[in-house]
Formats: sequence, structure tokens, C-alpha cells
Amino acid sequence: MKQILSITAALMLAACGRGDAPTPAPAVPDEATVRVIAGGEVIGLTTAAGAHSWRGLPFAAAPVGDLRWRAPRPPEGWTGRRDATEFGERCAQMSNALNAGEGIEPGLFIGAEDCLTLDIYAPPDAQDKKLAVMVWIHGGSNVWGRSSSYDGSNLALKEDVIIVPVQYRLGPLGWFANGAVRDSAETPEDAAANFALLDLMASLRWVRENIEAFGGDAANITIFGESAGGHNVVGLLASPLAEGLFDRAIIQSGSFDSVPLAAAEISGAPESNPSAAVAERLGASDAAGLRAVSAQALLGAYNENGRGRLALATMIEDGVTLPASALREVFAAPGAFHAVPIITGTNRDEMKFFHIANPALTKKILGFFLVPRDKHYYNAVSEYLSRIWGIRSVDQPAARMAAAGHDAVYAYQFDWDEGGRFLFTDSSQLLGASHAMEIPFVFNRYILFGALDKILFQKKTLKTRQELAHTMGAYWAAFARDGAPGGGPAIWSRWSADGGSVMHFDSTNDGGVRVMQGIATFDGLLADIKADPRLTDEQRCDVVEAVRVWLDGLASALGDELGCAVAPS
Repeated sequence: MKQILSITAALMLAACGRGDAPTPAPAVPDEATVRVIAGGEVIGLTTAAGAHSWRGLPFAAAPVGDLRWRAPRPPEGWTGRRDATEFGERCAQMSNALNAGEGIEPGLFIGAEDCLTLDIYAPPDAQDKKLAVMVWIHGGSNVWGRSSSYDGSNLALKEDVIIVPVQYRLGPLGWFANGAVRDSAETPEDAAANFALLDLMASLRWVRENIEAFGGDAANITIFGESAGGHNVVGLLASPLAEGLFDRAIIQSGSFDSVPLAAAEISGAPESNPSAAVAERLGASDAAGLRAVSAQALLGAYNENGRGRLALATMIEDGVTLPASALREVFAAPGAFHAVPIITGTNRDEMKFFHIANPALTKKILGFFLVPRDKHYYNAVSEYLSRIWGIRSVDQPAARMAAAGHDAVYAYQFDWDEGGRFLFTDSSQLLGASHAMEIPFVFNRYILFGALDKILFQKKTLKTRQELAHTMGAYWAAFARDGAPGGGPAIWSRWSADGGSVMHFDSTNDGGVRVMQGIATFDGLLADIKADPRLTDEQRCDVVEAVRVWLDGLASALGDELGCAVAPS
């Protein structure tokens, strides 16, 4: 992913003469947005789209000093009127190529530890209503991202709902398993390792207590998130501490994986950065020493994962925020997770997001026009790894939940792949329905990859994109209101123990929104790899090697069936 913005910036400079991000309009307080909440009086603004918005509202005390690696404490109130027209500072993180639109180079320390804030978007007539509330959890591998990237105005206005993007501690400030930290705990929750999950719970408690002042229904809260945000939704569903904090859940391209406490703390390969090794690098042997280290030094003690982001364990089986057992197994046991209505889904071409900047799979023509080295292999390896993501994040967990007696589960696949092209670079080929591609459609706001957006989202597809966005927004909002995704052109059936029912989201140019039946399995995946005419025998083994980087056990099984030698991890 490191290359993508530098490449697309060059494309847009050539096409448009400049690659600068638009300058946002100044935030102007609007008297119509004055509200009184538990902390005091606040004033927000009216967004360009016409929604009322309040930004940077603190839902917890700053987790700094002695509060680093502790459960979030309640926020302090204020006297007078609080200006809520500016976003809160993003949580401490390292920049990557996706920050290029802000003029920030990759590899820099940005943000702050004092970052536990949320934003609210509401229709202007919401105050006297009780609208469904949708709390958005951003992605970014749990080491990057911010709430201000997600303007909920269009979704709030179109579907008459309240949108609340939230922030949470990232990287080792949010995910840290360390015996010295546990020994310094002042409360049972302080002995956790998943402090980010505790932040999210604190934000949900704040929403329960305050959202009615903004027109929201405190008894109807949906959590939804994408990628790491979806993974965090899964964590909240499994956390015994999150009981009663939300009423529905949407998992967009999430994960059901977890890491044993010992692996996060004292064992594992060097690149996994167990916290004991990090503490040794920092020369800090106790909790006081670790809390005295600057956030910049702490993040600097971690290695990168090859995509410009810190590599560290998240979703740790700490026995506090999560059960001390594999997260996947939690969803197979009746009563072990919060059995609220759930949507889980993935995008058809998830892995193209990660493959586009892999020099083994793509190359540049004339220095910056990106194309696949071998189109057939690029499509095949992306397809099979994306299908694995779908099986592990949709088919398997949905089947397990259904078998455990939870029938309020819905599944989807996002298929839109009509991105435009610029000379040699064809975004429909390189990205297709990639990871994160559904976000602009859910939010009805086509801002995703910076300069690349002008290539992806061209005028000729505007009508059908808007149709699809309105349909997805209607399903998401209906689910938030009633616990069942309705209001669209097709009936979205629940997943059942007898077979899968998957809603496919695509434009009317390419099949439209439709339901398809069936359960994807690894046996079916293997059969398709064996018979795939796009692949040579050598390339089949290359696919196995690509799987090994992700899942050793599955790669070994595939290698045995295909006669491929699998390199040890």
C-alpha cells in the first residue's frame, strides 16, 4: 500500500495539473446546534451537506501519565459553552502513504495520547426524535486512522439516523500485554491487554447517557466498523464487559482471529513484537518506567509489518476484556457472545487492496502507470486469498453462530468493480471490489483513496453508484432501526443452519443487488485451484505460498493436495 498514493498522485498531476487536497471550509458555530449534555453546554455546526455536527466531544479522561494502560476514566465536565466545531486530535500513530493527501510523509509520529473523542452527525430536525444511533469504528490495522475521515452527514440525512464516529487508543497504547502493567492495576479492568476495546465500551456508555440530547434513541445503538473496526466489533460481541452497551452489530471485512496472552507478551517470532521484547528495547522494566517513555519512543520500538504500519498483537485473549480462549471458538458456544442481530460481510476482491503495490504482482509502465505483471495470475491469487477472507469472516462464523442457536445473522458480499481507468492504469482491474471499497457506498460519500478517487469514481458511473449507495444505506439503516435489513429491492434472508443466504451488492450495470445461496468452503476452494485454467502448476504452488504467509495450517493442507512444498514459516 505504500506505493499507491505516490503513484496515483503522479497520475492526477499529469491529468489535472495538481494533486492538492481541497481546503475545508472554516468551521462556523451554529446556534441551532446548542445542546446541554452531562458535561455541560455544547455548540456544533451545520456541515456542507446540511447535517448538524458536533466534533471532538470527550467521552473519557485523557489516558496520559499514570492513566496510560488503564481502563478509561470518566471525562471531566466544563464551565460555559464548549465549542464542538473542531475535530479532536487523532490518536498517536505513525503516518503512512495514506496520509499523503494531508501533506504528511510516511514514517512520522503524528497524533496524541489525549484523543478519546467522538463526533456526531444528525439530521437538523432530530432533536425531538428518537432516531436509531450508528456508532462507527474506523479501520487501520488498529494502529492508524481517525474519526474525522468519516463524515456521516449524507448517511444521517438520507436515512434519518444518528452517526457517531469514535476514536480509540491505537498501536501499543491500545493493545499491550505486560505483567508489570497488570501488577499495577487499580481496578479489575486495568489488568486488561485490550485497552482499545475498553475505550470503545466507554464511548458506548457515553452515547447511552448523552445521545438523546442530539435526537438519538439511547435504547437503539448499532455498532459498525470496517477492517480493524470490524475486528473490534467482533471483540465487543465477545467481551463479557460489553453486555448491554449495544443492540446490533455490523462487521465489514472484519476478522474473528485472536492472539493468546503469552504470544502477545513473552513469546512469538521477533516480528510479532511481544511486549516484553519492546520493554527491553526501551530499557523499561516496570510499569512506571513504561509509562514514563514518550509515545513516540514507544511506537518507535516496534517493527513495521511491510505495509508501513506497526506489527503488533491485537485482540489478545486476556481473560478480562476477552475470554482466555480462541475468539473463533467463542462464537460456536451458546451464550458465550452477545446474541444481538449481526451482519457480517466481505468484498469480493479484498486482497487486491494489498496486492496493487506488491512489486512481484504489478509493475509500472513509463515510470508510474501501474499494471499487473500477469493479469490472469493477479486475478487468480487475489480471488483465492479474498475467498479465504470471506470463508473465515463470513461463512464459518455465521455457520457457527447458527449452529449455536443464534439465527439473527445476515451475510453479504460487495461486488462493485466499475472503477475507471487512466491511460494504461485500469482501476477496475487493479482494485475491483477491493478492501474498503464499500465504505464510500455505505456513507454515500466517494472519498477513499485520495487522488485515486478521481480515477475510481468517474461521472459515467455516478447514477448507478448513487443507486447502489442509497440501497446499501437503506439496508444498513433499516437494520439499525429494526434489527432486520429491509427497505431494498431484494429480501435479505437470515443465514440458516441449513445453508447460507448471501446478499450481493453490485450496480444495475452488473447484476444489481441480489441474493445468492450456498456456503463457501475450503474444499470448494481447493477444487477450484486444482481446476483453474488460468494457473500453471508452478503458479498453483505460488498461490499456496501466498496463503502460507497468512495461514500456515491451510497452506500445508493445500500444499499436500497440490503436491507443493510449503516453506516453513
